[in-house]
Amino acid sequence: MAERRSIILNVNGRPHAVDVEPRRTLADVLREDCHLTGTHLGCEHGVCGACTVLVDDKPIRSCLMFGVQAEGKAIRTVEGLADGDSLHPLQRAFWENHGLQCGFCTPGFLMLAAGALQENPDMSDDEIRDLLASNLCRCTGYQNIIKAVRLAAAEMRTRPRE
Repeated sequence: MAERRSIILNVNGRPHAVDVEPRRTLADVLREDCHLTGTHLGCEHGVCGACTVLVDDKPIRSCLMFGVQAEGKAIRTVEGLADGDSLHPLQRAFWENHGLQCGFCTPGFLMLAAGALQENPDMSDDEIRDLLASNLCRCTGYQNIIKAVRLAAAEMRTRPRE
């Protein structure tokens, strides 16, 4: 039997006690042990960005981090983006501006943009394009994703930082 470790992950402000093999990725632990399936697994090589979550407010590819490495860190997934029934400005902007089609890549884009805009809500269009180029989408052509992030950034500039 493989070695297991008991850890407590702080996900979306709540503790999750899990018993995991040290070799398991954070993405797998979030999906299978914490039952937070909004984090999607695409390439499992850190290329596509579908598994992006925030760890200590920084976007990371959860397929490239072991679950045990996240112990003691603040993890935020797409399930923790909304505030109760109130959508996050990015979620609202993606919805209102057709920033998604199949939706598979959407959680990764949302978390990537949330982390970046939390740090710098004054991103230029070029900075937004450069940021979003690190994630892959096979459906939308990116224009509506860029538009949605731009509009969310404008809204986020007018409200206090999280």
